[in-house]
Amino acid sequence: MTGRWIIRPSKREDLAAIDALLSRSYPALLKADYPPSVLVTAVPLLARANPELVTSGTYFVVDAGGEILGAGGWTPGAPPGGSRQRRIGHVRHVATDHTQVRKGVGRRLMTHIFSDAASAGVAQLECYSTLTAEPFYVACGFRALGPMSVTLRKGIDFPAVHMRRFLKGIA
Repeated sequence: MTGRWIIRPSKREDLAAIDALLSRSYPALLKADYPPSVLVTAVPLLARANPELVTSGTYFVVDAGGEILGAGGWTPGAPPGGSRQRRIGHVRHVATDHTQVRKGVGRRLMTHIFSDAASAGVAQLECYSTLTAEPFYVACGFRALGPMSVTLRKGIDFPAVHMRRFLKGIA
């Protein structure tokens, strides 16, 4: 679907649709880069939107006439509940419907996130990218800082890539 999309702040009523997006897309998108043993434990945890994030005002959905094709946002604090550093934001829980990849949904969402974060005085954004999304983030101007592991729950670690992008031409 490449019709009319709007990007809007998410709201509590979007939780079920965002969860559905994450639940159907993560298994399809991540299977090429993660072994089944990782996906079976990680996807159920990754595929749940955080209600506080969804209602934060800095988390957005790409809405195509009531169908959510993408979701994601940023926060001033590192996930989960990490420290805040002046003028540094963190990209959070970005996903595109697996049937809409390479159709501009993710790019438009990231452009919106960049603009919103810059308007709030953020000079740089960091993200913890999946291995699958690393090329997408590079295409959006991020650079990889190195591999990392995200603890999803005690005993469940998820391989990721720590990435950074400067905003407003600041290097």
